[in-house]
Amino acid sequence: MAELIHGIDPERVAANLARVEAEAGEGVEVLIACKYVPLEEMGALAAAGVRLVGENRQQDLAAKHDRYGPDFTWDFIGNLQSRKLKQILPLVRLIHSVATDSVLAQLERHGTPSTEVLVEVNVAEEGGKGGVAPAALGDFIGRCPVRVGGLMTMPPFTADPEDSRRHFARLAELAAEHGLERLSMGTSQDWPVAVQEGATIIRLGTALFA
Repeated sequence: MAELIHGIDPERVAANLARVEAEAGEGVEVLIACKYVPLEEMGALAAAGVRLVGENRQQDLAAKHDRYGPDFTWDFIGNLQSRKLKQILPLVRLIHSVATDSVLAQLERHGTPSTEVLVEVNVAEEGGKGGVAPAALGDFIGRCPVRVGGLMTMPPFTADPEDSRRHFARLAELAAEHGLERLSMGTSQDWPVAVQEGATIIRLGTALFA
């Protein structure tokens, strides 16, 4: 497990963020994954000009939002437990990881007209990995009781970002087939390839802090 990040330098983060935003270009949102950013370091992200953050755990989201809520736009990007959905929804703009029928049931109960989600797709169809299979995507979207704004994927881990290109391209094809605009794909390791294949949201962590 990665260690928490301490001693965040706002100037360094601001410079890295500006570099990534310039390279990614207009129309691409840079989301900062703050799973390993402790509560007391979130102020450094605000000072660096970070505005969009993503959290992986409901408890951490609640604690950070309680102290820094107005400073950021919040997304939920982690594995989504249906029993936590009621607590997450009021705090976030988007949930990136909707992929199960149990979550759809909770969205039916707790969603509002303004609720927007992204469906997580297991593009590579890896066994034991979360996400909707591409062949089941149309049916799943049709059963979602709230607005589906786009798709998200995490391709198989690889040392070569080029190995992820076909998976990003496939997600873009699926989004186009279903008339969806948002594409959440690409992390610190492979975001330039994701952008080339149509990403509209990239999820960065270590690339911003190094």
